[in-house]
Amino acid sequence: MSKLKNDIETLYSTGKTCRDENENEVCHPLEPDLERIFATSRDYNELQWAWLGFRDAVGPAMREKFARLVELKNSGAQEHGFGNYWELFEAPFEIENLLDVANDLWSQIRPLYIQLHAYVRRRLATFYGEDKVSTTGPIPAHLLGNIWAKWWGNIYSLVAPYPNQPDMNVTSVLLQKGYDPLRMFKTAEEFFTSIGLRKLPEVFWEKSMIVRPDDREVSCHPTSWDFHHHSDVRVKMCTEVNHEYLETVHHELGHIQYLLQYEDQPMLYRDGANPGFHEAVGDTIALSAMTPAHLRTVELLEDWPDTHESEINFLLRQALDKIPALAMGLMIDTWQSRGFSGKITADEYNREWWKLRLEYQGLSPPIQRTEEDFDAGSKFHIVYGFAMMRYFVSYIIQFQFHESLCREAGYLQGPLHKCDIYGFSEAGDRLREMLRMGQSQPWPEAMRAMTGQSKMATSAILEYFQPLMKWLREQNKKESLGW
Repeated sequence: MSKLKNDIETLYSTGKTCRDENENEVCHPLEPDLERIFATSRDYNELQWAWLGFRDAVGPAMREKFARLVELKNSGAQEHGFGNYWELFEAPFEIENLLDVANDLWSQIRPLYIQLHAYVRRRLATFYGEDKVSTTGPIPAHLLGNIWAKWWGNIYSLVAPYPNQPDMNVTSVLLQKGYDPLRMFKTAEEFFTSIGLRKLPEVFWEKSMIVRPDDREVSCHPTSWDFHHHSDVRVKMCTEVNHEYLETVHHELGHIQYLLQYEDQPMLYRDGANPGFHEAVGDTIALSAMTPAHLRTVELLEDWPDTHESEINFLLRQALDKIPALAMGLMIDTWQSRGFSGKITADEYNREWWKLRLEYQGLSPPIQRTEEDFDAGSKFHIVYGFAMMRYFVSYIIQFQFHESLCREAGYLQGPLHKCDIYGFSEAGDRLREMLRMGQSQPWPEAMRAMTGQSKMATSAILEYFQPLMKWLREQNKKESLGW
C-alpha cells in the first residue's frame, strides 16, 4: 500500500501542464505557475487549457491506482473494527453522524451561498458573455480564480460591488515595500506575539521550507510539521509575495502556535481538540489581521474610507473565499464517504464527482468529462488522504472563536467584521487556554473554554456576513436563484 500511495502522490506533485511559448515547450507545475494563471488570467481559453491540462496530467494515470488504494484502505480499516475507511476518517472528529451534522449546518448557510452564486454568475456572464456563462445555470468551474473553484477571491476585480472604492488587496504594497517571504512570516509572527503568544523558535527559521527549492521537485501545498523534539516545528510551502499568501502565512502560523502551546502535553494528547480546531486557529487570527483597520496599523493599507460601500466590498471579498470553501469541503467528503462505503463504485467516480459538484456548488466542467477522467485526483486532500471536514468545521468555528476573542478584548458594540484583537493580551490569554489543552479533553470542553458554549453553531458566521446578505438580496431581486 505504501508504494501505491507514493505512486499516486508522485503523480500529483509532479503533474505539469505544457504548451509552446516562443517556439519552445514550457511546462508549468501547479504551484506556483498554474495557481498564478488562475489568479490573474481572464482569458477563457487559457483558463480552460490550464484547467484541463493539469487534470489530464494527473487524473487518468491515477484512477486505477486510487481505486485499488480505496480497497486496501477499507481492508485495513475493517481489521481495526471500522466498517470502512470513511468511518476511520471521521472518528477523530468525535461527532456522531458527522456528515448529517455538517449538512444541517450547511442548510443554514446555503441561502447566503445561493445569493453569492447568483451575483457572481451575473457578473461573469457580463464579462465573458452569456454564450459562455448562463445566467440561470451552473458556473463553469474554471472561471472562479482557483484551479478547484474552492476560493473565489481572485476574481474580486470582476465582481467588486463598488469598483471605484480603494482596493484592499495589498499585493502591490507588499512588493513596493520590498517584502519577501521571510518578512511576511515575521509580520504574521508579530501578530501572535502582540497578544502574548510565543515567538517562533530558532529551529523554525533554520529548517522550514519557506520558498520553492531550485534543486528538487516538491509538493508546494502549505503544511506545518511537528517533529516532537525541543520545539522543532516547521512549515513547508512555496511562499509568493502577495495578499493571498500573507493570509496563508497567518494560517500556517496558527498551526505552529497550536503545536508550541500543547508541546508539554503527553504525546497522546499533542493534537488539536479535533482536526477542525487545528485549521481554525490561524484563520481566526486572520479574521483580525486581514481587516482594513489592521492592514492600516501595519502600514500595508493607506486609504480606506469607512463607508457602506467599502464595507460591502470588504465583506464580499471575505465571502468569496469563506463561503464557497464550505460548499466544496462538504461536497468532497460526501464523495469520499460514498466512495469508501461503496455507494459510489470505481466505474462511476467522475460522474458522481460532477453530480455532487453541481448539487452542492452549482458548478459544471468547462468541457465534457467521461469515466476515462478522474477529476477528484486533481485535489491534494483526496490524493494525500485528508478529510475536508477539518476545513468545513474550521470555517464554522473560526467565527465562533473570533466572536469570543473580540468579546474578551472588550469589543462589544461594533460589527463583528470590523473587530481586530491585535495587541489585546486578554484575547491571547483566552486563546492560549484552549490551545494548551491539546486533545486532553473532548472537543466540546475545548470549545467551552474558548467560547462558553459546547456546540458548533452558525450564528457568528451569519452575523459577520449579515450586511452583505442584505445587500445581495437587493442586488439579486431580478436574478434567477439556483441552477
